This record gives sequence, C-alpha cells and structure tokens, in this order.
Amino acid sequence: MAGFLGGAYLWVKAFHIIFVIFWMAGLFLLPRYLVHHQEALGTPEAAAWEKREALLRRMILTPSIGIVWLLGLMLAANLGLFESGAGLGWLHAKLLIVFLLSGYHGWAVGYSKKLAKGQGAIAPRTLRLVGEVPALAVILIVILAVVKPF
Repeated sequence: MAGFLGGAYLWVKAFHIIFVIFWMAGLFLLPRYLVHHQEALGTPEAAAWEKREALLRRMILTPSIGIVWLLGLMLAANLGLFESGAGLGWLHAKLLIVFLLSGYHGWAVGYSKKLAKGQGAIAPRTLRLVGEVPALAVILIVILAVVKPF
C-alpha cells in the first residue's frame, strides 16, 4: 500500500479519518442548530443561533470538508483509483456517497445562511429527519471501506 505516498500513507490516512470525524460531527450538529434557529426566528435568541452556526461553518465544517477531500483524493490516487482496471468498485461507490454528502453539506450551509437572513420554510420535524442523512452516509461509507463488497 505504499504507492506514491510511501511511508506517509498511514499518516495521511490517520489525518483523513480525523478530519472525517470533525466533518461528520459538524454535519450532525448543524441540522440541530438549524431547528433551534428556525424556532427562534423573530426573537433575540435567533442572533445567538446565527453566531453558533457561523462559527461551526467557519471553524469546523469548511476546513474539514476541504481537508477530507484533499487527503481522500491522495489516498484514492495512492490505491490506483485513476488507473483503469484497478477493480476498486467499492471506492467508486464510496466516492459517490461522499460527493452526495458534500452536496448535503452545501445545502445545510446554504440553509443556515438563509436562516441568518430571517427566512425559513422547513418544518422542524423535516429538519430533524434530514439531520439523519450524515449518519446513514457514514454507515454506508464505513461498510464500503471495511468490507469492500465489490
């Protein structure tokens, strides 16, 4: 598994996992913040939720997604993802789920910014259900990465 990363492979993999954990923690937390923020619209408390969301986006979500993608693509290249016939169907599926999860990230961040402008139209129950998307994605990603079913 050395590939082009050589002895740095395990370090890159470790930091990739660390930043995946940070990113997922942020994605688990942001929808819950959104529910409370939306319920507080029109009250003085809304400003506090807006500040919390902005800090979460700036300090955890945005840096983590960038680092996850950078290190993840390095690891994928190291495994031969970009070589034809590498037989890494599980990795392609994992990348698709991460791509979709990145889209979810974009939606959640966008909705957070929309709430900061005082706009909100999603039922709290729906927001709570949508907040479970990262958990389902992580389950699939871990199964694909560990079991490598295809």
